[in-house]
Amino acid sequence: QVQLVESGGGAVQTGGSLRLSCGFSGLPAVTYCVAWFRQFPGKERQALAKLRANGQTYVAEPVQGRFTTSKDANENILYLQMNDLTPDDTAQYYCAAVASSEVCSYDIRSNTFRLGMRYWGTGTLVTISS
Repeated sequence: QVQLVESGGGAVQTGGSLRLSCGFSGLPAVTYCVAWFRQFPGKERQALAKLRANGQTYVAEPVQGRFTTSKDANENILYLQMNDLTPDDTAQYYCAAVASSEVCSYDIRSNTFRLGMRYWGTGTLVTISS
């Protein structure tokens, strides 16, 4: 059974940083794709970053230079480091996964990538004040 548990959300001021964590379990050790999404009220979930089981990562262009993703070297924990936050980053942030490395080859901006995610966490709220 695949489980994803996000943590690390909260409230910070503009210019601040947050690091989100996603503990995941139940995925095959060498064949998975995990990703970070966020969702604004009334909008579809937006992919932010992805990580393949072999360690390859990609961060979506809108947040490149401010957000990075990585995996703990010893544990199945995915991180999203977010820097220079603004009120426009206020959203619910989700971790997602699929037991397929192929999905990680899809364009992160595409509906195909989003719809390819099979498992979702419950999300963590990030609130940035001005």
